[in-house]
Amino acid sequence: MSFCWQHLLLLGSLWVMTAGVAVCVRSMLGSSVISVLPYVFQSAGARGQVPPLTIGQYTCVMNALLVVGQLLVLRRRFDPVQLFQLLVGFVFGSLIDLNMALTAWLVPQSLPAKAAAQVAGCTILGIGIALEVRCGSVTMPGEGFPVAITQVTGIEFPKVKICVDASLVALGVVACYGFFGAWQWSIVGVGTLFAMVYVGLVVKTVGRHLGWFERVLAYRPGFRRYLFGLARLIYRK
Repeated sequence: MSFCWQHLLLLGSLWVMTAGVAVCVRSMLGSSVISVLPYVFQSAGARGQVPPLTIGQYTCVMNALLVVGQLLVLRRRFDPVQLFQLLVGFVFGSLIDLNMALTAWLVPQSLPAKAAAQVAGCTILGIGIALEVRCGSVTMPGEGFPVAITQVTGIEFPKVKICVDASLVALGVVACYGFFGAWQWSIVGVGTLFAMVYVGLVVKTVGRHLGWFERVLAYRPGFRRYLFGLARLIYRK
């Protein structure tokens, strides 16, 4: 029961994260780091240059490749339980597609509206990440790969994370030139650079005020007693 409760909260956290990702994409000022490459490939797929998958489906593919990268980096040191990252990555990608559908109405036209959407998306994303981290479950592939490099090299995680994120953005730019012959500012734009800095600040700020969320996590025993009491009541009837 505790396991189910923890992962129900994780599912909610992932939904908040992917809502932020979707709103960033809708801003047309540049997607968040985790969705840069999937967004490029989705746009190329719409032109018939690659398989026509959604952003969420390409996110699933990218997450799977990040898990494979962990296997190559850690080899025998790779903990098999981390293969659950594949499941978490699949859920994450599926929720991105769900939230893309839910935000289809969001089409900002003016620059202030686009900027507001970008700030809102990054804020929501940061809140979701802070909640996901507090759930203490399986690591997301986007964090698992930098963790693997840290374990092997001894380099501090924040530095590795910045390098990995910058590499994903750089690959997105290269893919833009490869598919479209030009930089696509709506995919990798000023909003992407803003997200790289602002999301981390939101995570740190929100993380200091999550005592209520920890109490929700700690509510598991009471939740279990409630179910057991309900079961006894039904049995007596």
